[in-house]
Amino acid sequence: MADVTAQARIEAPAGRIWDLLTDFDSYGRWNATHTAFPKGGPETLEVGAGYEENMKLMGFPAEVKWTVRALEPGRLLDLTGRGPMGVTLGMRYALTPDGAATTVRIDGVFTGAAVSLMAGKLRESAGAALHESLRKLGGLVT
Repeated sequence: MADVTAQARIEAPAGRIWDLLTDFDSYGRWNATHTAFPKGGPETLEVGAGYEENMKLMGFPAEVKWTVRALEPGRLLDLTGRGPMGVTLGMRYALTPDGAATTVRIDGVFTGAAVSLMAGKLRESAGAALHESLRKLGGLVT
């Protein structure tokens, strides 16, 4: 298993960040691992909704089938995914308002036999991508 976390305080209200976070057409502008949604994002963002995403993980292309596991509009988007080689992914985006700013935290979990062989490199690569994603997200809303 490989766990990664990134957190940043972004000088923008949570609603503005949420709108960008859930605008699937803009993912490529801030999400460092995203390459495409081959069938588009979910028609309706709700618990149980599913969609497919093409990503780059550790420099390699990966197709992930995501399902929304938990949703609190404006506050939390929690996803579970199935990737290549039996890898299971979890991504949790949590927004905490802090005055005129928002603390954004992203937690990622990767499990599966293939992960155990490369957990260290995956943590390093995914951690860097999460930090880059938060930097880009902040740049888009401030």
